[in-house]
Amino acid sequence: MNGRVDDFGRALLTLSVRAKRDAEATDIQAWIDTAFNGELVMPGRLIESARLEQTAVIEARVADGSTVMLESFTCYLDWFGEDRPVEVIANEGEFPLLGIGLLTGHRVKKGDITDLCASLPGLSISVTSPLSHVRHGGA
Repeated sequence: MNGRVDDFGRALLTLSVRAKRDAEATDIQAWIDTAFNGELVMPGRLIESARLEQTAVIEARVADGSTVMLESFTCYLDWFGEDRPVEVIANEGEFPLLGIGLLTGHRVKKGDITDLCASLPGLSISVTSPLSHVRHGGA
């Protein structure tokens, strides 16, 4: 799975989100956020356009220590050839966030040099599965 680093230093991956396993996919650009321990956060406007169904309202503790109630949805991703159900948390932010809940057990690599700073604009990134040494398709 391949992505890129944008002009603002954000590591971005293109994800195909489906409301149901057999539904048409909606592509989104998700920002890799290693400070988020969930799977995926999406702005409400993208959740609506992808027609995701709400599955719960959950209590969460945010960075400032306060507790908030958040709407939770389910979507399906093609995640390294696997049709994976994913919990989506709604927010009113501008960008979808891909959290470590999806990255655990995978390697994020920037270009061909693993120790480069992720904030170099125009640099490509790839996420690889621990079960394969082959790069998977993507943008």
